[in-house]
Amino acid sequence: MKQTYELIAPCHFGMEAVLKREIIELGYDITLVEDGRVTFVGDDDAVCRANIFLRSAERVLIKAGSFRADTFEDLFQEVKAIPWEEFIPKNGKFWVKKASSIRSKLFSPSDIQSIVKKAMVERMKQHYHIETFPEDGTAYPLRVFLNKDTAVVGLDTSGESLHKRGYRALGGAAPISETLAAAIILLGHWNKKRPLVDPFCGSGTFLIEAAMLAAGIAPGANRAFLAEDWGNLIPKRRWYDAFEEAREQESPDPDVDLQGYDIDPEVISIARHNASEAGVGDMVHFQQRAFSEFHHPKKYGYVITNPPYGERVEQEGLAELYGQIGERIKEMDTWTFLMITACEEAEKWIGKKADKNRKLYNGMMKTYLYQYSGTKPPKPAEKRTDIGVWRAPEAQDDGQHGGGYPEAQSQVFLP
Repeated sequence: MKQTYELIAPCHFGMEAVLKREIIELGYDITLVEDGRVTFVGDDDAVCRANIFLRSAERVLIKAGSFRADTFEDLFQEVKAIPWEEFIPKNGKFWVKKASSIRSKLFSPSDIQSIVKKAMVERMKQHYHIETFPEDGTAYPLRVFLNKDTAVVGLDTSGESLHKRGYRALGGAAPISETLAAAIILLGHWNKKRPLVDPFCGSGTFLIEAAMLAAGIAPGANRAFLAEDWGNLIPKRRWYDAFEEAREQESPDPDVDLQGYDIDPEVISIARHNASEAGVGDMVHFQQRAFSEFHHPKKYGYVITNPPYGERVEQEGLAELYGQIGERIKEMDTWTFLMITACEEAEKWIGKKADKNRKLYNGMMKTYLYQYSGTKPPKPAEKRTDIGVWRAPEAQDDGQHGGGYPEAQSQVFLP
């Protein structure tokens, strides 16, 4: 019989609605959405599928407990009350990998980690009737979050962060994480019928993530997860089935129009290598080219990019560069531009206020996601065979919302 869990998926702040949409599309019910985390209900299949298929999640945790903790004694007793023997075998290796605290009385991560570990040991000593634990078996790392004195304790099923897809062995300057790149693409509602260009492509992350999305390649299809060894919780067969499901959904599309430019030839070589490792080398065209040479003959495309800023370009060159971006936005008025940058003067130098502006964090760096929306493509006519006239379809994809994401779900654009 399958075990049901409450699962926690952390994500980049500001991308909670994108992750929520992904989880719903996988078929699971959401129980809570909060800053940087989405909680949902699923069985042991869900642990496998969430790890393999979610593009914007940072990891997947099994929620072991949640409670109020105003003192370290509260923390100790509440953690001790959790039935750890149902999660961790006698020889399991367990420790608190990370503890974080926001607006809580308990604010020392190291003390939180120590108290939680001691409480777990006391609980398991009572159950297994032993005084010491060998901890020479499978690893069961924990993560503890405290927010306004409410603690959440979760077992980390992913191991390495989910942004590590396995294809980016080589990185370029100032790389954007794979999970954030995928979330921005999903947020912008790009679909493979529309051209996509990254004129500052670096190591190619935006384009590779877009190609994987277009080809139906699951982000976790080519990597391992820590919980694959948790036979006491998740039968190995569940992982086999989830990986097989991922393989069956793959459908590479060499006709998709994905182009990446960078002025640095070494960076272009890295991008090509990464795309090949991801299995999308034939889907993305990389070329050494300065932004001043950027043009595209098609209409209604997307530019999704992480342009240079601050340390990557001398300050005096930024105004000129962003001015050139503004010129392209004006000239290519049917195109949608999505740019993530730490440059606070970007809109001023571009010369136009963005249609949407969101504050995001790329790692610990505060950044801004500017969106300049292009004009919508005309709706294709559809023949009414019953009366012999032509009409525009009422529910036709307008190209702005990706075909798979209806207008009713536009709540992903957070204020």
